[in-house]
Amino acid sequence: MAAKDDLGRAGENRAVAHLIARGFGVLERNWRSSDGEIDIVARTGDSLVFVEVKTRRSDGFGDPLEAVDARKRARLWRLAHAWELEHRDQARGCGRRLDVIGITGADPSRGRLEHIEDVSWS
Repeated sequence: MAAKDDLGRAGENRAVAHLIARGFGVLERNWRSSDGEIDIVARTGDSLVFVEVKTRRSDGFGDPLEAVDARKRARLWRLAHAWELEHRDQARGCGRRLDVIGITGADPSRGRLEHIEDVSWS
């Protein structure tokens, strides 16, 4: 389990570095509620961006982006709403979107990174 946790943490670190390099401000990492966790809450321009990060050592079990299905997206939107309720001042006047970052490779710091912005419900 520790190896999986280390892989996930390394993937999230890479995702944060990617977002910062693209001009995002990272507001929070690993925000938790009783319903689950948001990996990264960021801001770009006047939009809040709720980011799900999926990291895998290989694509042997499929692309990591495929793991974010409609059910997972719906749960992430519920979590985003809960975050906004808890952080009303930061959320006021902002648009919102859900992004997914997938990282594939034995070393997440050098693996393939894919960033899908504004994933839809379908």
